[in-house]
Amino acid sequence: MSILSLLARLVYEFFKTGLFSIGGGMATLPFLADIADRTGWYTRLELSDMLAVAQSTPGPIGVNVATYAGYRSMLTLTGSPAWAVLGGVVATLAEIAPCVIIVLMVARILAKFRDNKQVEYLFSGLRPASTGLVAAALFSAAITTLFRPDVWQKTGDLFDLFDIKSILFFVILLATTRLIPFMKKLHPVCLIALSAVVGIVFQL
Repeated sequence: MSILSLLARLVYEFFKTGLFSIGGGMATLPFLADIADRTGWYTRLELSDMLAVAQSTPGPIGVNVATYAGYRSMLTLTGSPAWAVLGGVVATLAEIAPCVIIVLMVARILAKFRDNKQVEYLFSGLRPASTGLVAAALFSAAITTLFRPDVWQKTGDLFDLFDIKSILFFVILLATTRLIPFMKKLHPVCLIALSAVVGIVFQL
């Protein structure tokens, strides 16, 4: 694959993701997982790692993954950090371009069509679609994080399907943040930092 064809592929894949992932954020995950399966720019396990990083750093998950995928794929192809940076920039711009274009268009026409019944019906249809995308993303993230289908396929042992340590930590964190008043008031940054420490200590 040539440099130009790779850049064109990055633009196509991430422009499409930015254009159709209505709801942003978690709604981009099904598209990002599909890119992982078709291109090999990153794996689903790496996507789950990037999801964790993206939740603790500025910027939405789609933009962060686009930057990573563009940088890594171009670095793999050329071996040049300069070209890798260009790949990251191109993929990132392709990801955010649809949002910028759509917002500029909507800003011009929304005031005029704000009370239009067809516009109301349009948004009524988009809301459940966005909710479905987010639900699919959460399901995909849960499968990648809490289960190990690749290990299970190799061994055939049903117990190998479950990542016991990750499941226990998930249950404990969910229970404590719902039942313990102190944990409910704890800032999300503290929970992220605590989770990172637990992950290092227990090798999750």
